Amino acid sequence: MGVSRRDFLKISGSSVLLSSLGIDLGPTKAYAQGLRIKNAKETRSICPYCSVGCGVIVHTVDGKVINTEGDPDHPISEGTLCSKGASLYQLINNPLRLTKPKYRAPGAADFKEVEWDWALDEIAKRVKDTRDRTFKLTSKSKVKEKQADGTEKEIEKDFVVNRTDSIAHVGSAALDNEECYMLQKMLRSWGLVYIEHQARI
Repeated sequence: MGVSRRDFLKISGSSVLLSSLGIDLGPTKAYAQGLRIKNAKETRSICPYCSVGCGVIVHTVDGKVINTEGDPDHPISEGTLCSKGASLYQLINNPLRLTKPKYRAPGAADFKEVEWDWALDEIAKRVKDTRDRTFKLTSKSKVKEKQADGTEKEIEKDFVVNRTDSIAHVGSAALDNEECYMLQKMLRSWGLVYIEHQARI
């Protein structure tokens, strides 16, 4: 049912009038509030957008999200959400949301939908191939070295580096400390040196 601006003002005026006459609308409001989440399963979660970690209550019916709101019992956000966190419902229930990976082959004009298994295998294969081709054990660098006569001379030396300069990684602010720790260990073990974070960009 569409409500025009005039109808909205009439309804608002009526509720103010009833309240001023001493009629308590609290129970009616509480009942109306409960209708939208009646018989829904309540799950507490964390907003995925940034590293603040605001608490979210998600209401679902038959696995479909019908409502999201701030968690008043959460110690960080105490029920408040920013505009992005408040729009979580729209993120989940969006007909344009991608649910499968898309791939555009070299020279192709369009993206095509692919399976997750294929996409993850392809990413792993390309990361390994790039690392194997570009891995450096040593790197030359100029350093100043003191000579026997007390003077300094610039010479070129080989240093062990064990790195690849051809792969970079950009992290997400939605990761928690434990995930960041494990991710850093994995990326450093690959020899990556260009490791950046979404919050710094």
